[in-house]
Parts: sequence; C-alpha cells; structure tokens
Amino acid sequence: MQIKDVLLAPGNGAFFYDDQAAIRSGATQDGFIYIGEPITPRFTSLRVPASSLSVGLVLTDDTVVWGDMMGVQYSGAGGRDPLFETAEISDLTWRVVAPRLLDVDVSLYLDACTRVFEPFGKERLPLALKYGVSQALLRAAAYLQRATMAQVICAEFDLPLPTRRVPIYCQSGDAREINVDKMILKAVDVLPHGLINSRQKFGADGQTFVEFVKWVATRTREIGRPEYHPVLHFDVYGWIGQEIGLDPQLIADFICKIADTVPGFTLNIESPADFGSTQAQIENYAKIVSILDNRTSNARIVVDERCNTLEDIRLFAEAKGAHLVQIKTPDVGSIADTARAVLICKANNVGAYVGGSCTETDLSAKASVHVSVATQADMMLAKPGMGVDEGFSIVGNEQNRLLAMLNRCRAQTENVS
Repeated sequence: MQIKDVLLAPGNGAFFYDDQAAIRSGATQDGFIYIGEPITPRFTSLRVPASSLSVGLVLTDDTVVWGDMMGVQYSGAGGRDPLFETAEISDLTWRVVAPRLLDVDVSLYLDACTRVFEPFGKERLPLALKYGVSQALLRAAAYLQRATMAQVICAEFDLPLPTRRVPIYCQSGDAREINVDKMILKAVDVLPHGLINSRQKFGADGQTFVEFVKWVATRTREIGRPEYHPVLHFDVYGWIGQEIGLDPQLIADFICKIADTVPGFTLNIESPADFGSTQAQIENYAKIVSILDNRTSNARIVVDERCNTLEDIRLFAEAKGAHLVQIKTPDVGSIADTARAVLICKANNVGAYVGGSCTETDLSAKASVHVSVATQADMMLAKPGMGVDEGFSIVGNEQNRLLAMLNRCRAQTENVS
C-alpha cells in the first residue's frame, strides 16, 4: 500500500502560543491577554492564537488518514523550536516531505518514518512537522493492518499487548479553583498543574504557591469521594529557582517543606528551576533528586524545560536527572520517538510522562493515547486545551475504547490457542 497524494489543511490549536520570556520578565495580565512587548523571536504579541497544520495521506484505495502539526504553548523557550508558522511548515512539507511520502511503504511504520524524516541538506526537519506526519503514517499503518495504532507500536517495538490503563493528568490553566473542583469531581488521577508561571502566582518566597498546594489537598478531602487519592502535580515554570535561588540544596529544602504540608500525598514538582542549559539542568536536577531520595521525601521532580528531544531525554534518564520525565510530544518530534523515549525512561527506572501541550488537537491527542498505552507510560496528559472537560473526555474515552478493543483481540487469540 502506497501513498498517492498528500493533502494539507490549515487549522487551529486548542489554546494559545505564549511568550514565556516576556511573562517571566513581569508582563502584566489584562483579562485574557498579556500587556508588554514580545521578547521571544517571531512573537508579534505576548499571546498568539495557536495554529496547526493537518497533513492527509491519500492511500491507493482513496482512503485518507490524517495527522496534525503544531508547536507547544511556550515555543522558542527552554531550547525548543521557534514559534510554529503555518506558511513556512506548509512550504517545507510540499517541497521536501511530500515527495518522500510518495515513495514509502506505509505498512513498514518505523522504516517509513526513517526515510521521510531524513535531514534536508544539513538541517533536521522541524519537530512539529515530524510530529504531524508521523501520526498520519501511524494511522496509515493501522488502517492497512486492520489494527489499532497501539497494536502497530507494540508490533514495531516487540511489546506485549497492554492490559493496564495509564493514569491521566489534567491541567487547570488560569481558572485554577473552578478547574480543580472539576478534576476532583471527575476523580482525575493526577492534578492540577496550576500554571504557576509568574511572580504573582508564586508569591514572595513562594508563599502564594504553598498556600495553593495546601488548598488543593484540603479541597480534595472536602469534596472528593472517600477513596479518592490523586497525585498532586504542580508546574512552577522555574519559579522556585527564580525566587529561592539556584542552589540545589535550597531548592530541595523548599520542596521538602511543601511536601510536609500535604502529608499522605505524592507531590510532583515540575520545572523547579531553569539552570540555563541542558547539561547544567541535568547536573543540578540530579542533585535535587538525590537529596529528596536520601530524605525519603514524598516529593518527586519532573523535568520539562531543557529536556526536549529524544537525545535530551536519554541524557536525563541515564543521569537520573528527574524522577519523572515529561515527554513533550511536539518537542520530541516523531511520535515513534515518543515511544522510544518511554522505553528509554523505563530501562533507566525513571518515570515516563507522555505530555504535550494545550495547543494540540484532538487528532494528536488520540495518537498520543495509543503510544502511551502501548508503551505503558506512567501517566499521560489530558489534552488539548485548558478546559479540563474536553481534554479529559478526548483522552479518557480514547483510552477506554482502545482497551476494550485490545481486550477483544486478546480474548480472540486465547480462544484460537
């Protein structure tokens, strides 16, 4: 089965692209917008509606399978690719990628990805482009094999059919209190993200943040079911380092102090500090991890910034530079590399969190579910968007449908044997 044509369709991401550098520098919020001058290249304002680009592969029987390309919310920050520009990506897809797609066997998923994503000249292809095209190739392989995308991943990586559901993590956006209540009522596995991305939200010496952590734990006990006991996960966008300083000991002390305020809960702290480079991030995060482990703290460090590509993830995992690695799918590129990233984390006894961004689409979110379940990641992000209900529904329902199909396949195999 080959591809006989390629389609492109511009679209919307489910949230906005934000200039993280400008926000960190003190940009003020006015309603939903930020006031100030852009700092990060390509941004014309501090908050830009997220765009996407769908790529459709027309197969020889005229079936069309799709994948979606887009950037992440904080594009251009922390070593990431620059802001996604539809016209630029569209041009590169037509000139370079489309001719390659017409010359591959879509039944051989990993081989097709390797051939299509070869460097162009001396430059690698944009990771957002690889992300969308790899989704479409995965759907094509699944269609041809009359299988789920998860089964294709299992076959390509020699993995057993999964049986366990993957815990789902929701993010609140700025509507923190309302969305925390939604998460608790829906018994989300991991919550609430919190979007602690400014000095105002973190507070002097972190006191505003500490009070918010305590409130989430209290609220969970107040309105959650008696047996409900989620993991508490907060993304602080480097603000512990910004306010407390970049000494790993001081950062670890602060995190332990927070963990002590919510006894009985596992506490995930994502992006506690930004040390300026991947190597510095690895070395200092490893020190923080070691201190927390020696204290048998119930806090865990999650890395995001400076850990973008598959090679970055390998370096962090091998150095134990985090308890949990966010595999930020559009930043990793090919969704086959997301699968590889999970397996690298597991081989190094480091947690694998298949994340991504609120800027994604329903199609990219569903593909991420199949990879997460196939590789048995430790948790996955409810996406796209910041509204809780939509992302949780898209990801949760896709996982449940997938597990039902896999259970049927397993039962049929057992009956035959």
